[in-house]
Amino acid sequence: MSDDNKTKQRYDRIAPIYDKFEIIMEKAAFQGWRKKLWDKIEENSKEGDKLLEAGVGTGKNISYYSEGLHYTAIDFSPKMLSRAKEKAADSSRKIEFIEMDIQKLEFPDDYFDFIVTSCVFCSVPDPVKGLQELKRVLKPEGKVYMLEHLRSQKFLLGPIMDLTNFIPKNIWGANINRKTLENIKAAGLNLESVEDLWLDIVKLIILN
Repeated sequence: MSDDNKTKQRYDRIAPIYDKFEIIMEKAAFQGWRKKLWDKIEENSKEGDKLLEAGVGTGKNISYYSEGLHYTAIDFSPKMLSRAKEKAADSSRKIEFIEMDIQKLEFPDDYFDFIVTSCVFCSVPDPVKGLQELKRVLKPEGKVYMLEHLRSQKFLLGPIMDLTNFIPKNIWGANINRKTLENIKAAGLNLESVEDLWLDIVKLIILN
């Protein structure tokens, strides 16, 4: 079985309990980080802009969507996508949900004004390919906003993350030791800013 199918199956399997599994971390930290992310988007967007959330998961960001934008939300796990649709049922935002692989985006070049990812590139089997696809569908003046966790560069913490990576990877497909900043450079995207939110692991990254 390919890595793509293995990862999809893992996320389909964990989808029904995913939010419960992460509830402590979400309430303790991620809610604040998500607000910070979407506040930045709201500051820089205008009515009618097209925004892609690549890897919508169970829809944890939907409550932060601002008014006036055209939203497209994709995920390669149909069961995660189904959970996101449930969260959007009471939303006034217009959101198009599509089952789609971030490594094979079915959109034309230079299509979106903004792209958002949150804790996505820990799971993409070929992260450089996924980032190259984001670059392809992003308008030349567009921006990518990423809330991602990366491998620490600290002396002891980084190797510990390498040694224990097999645990989350085999349970639900997430890698805790991804070198996302290096992958961004390899994909040809430009770093506009990088802000550490927790140690040097969780970062708010803006690309253009």
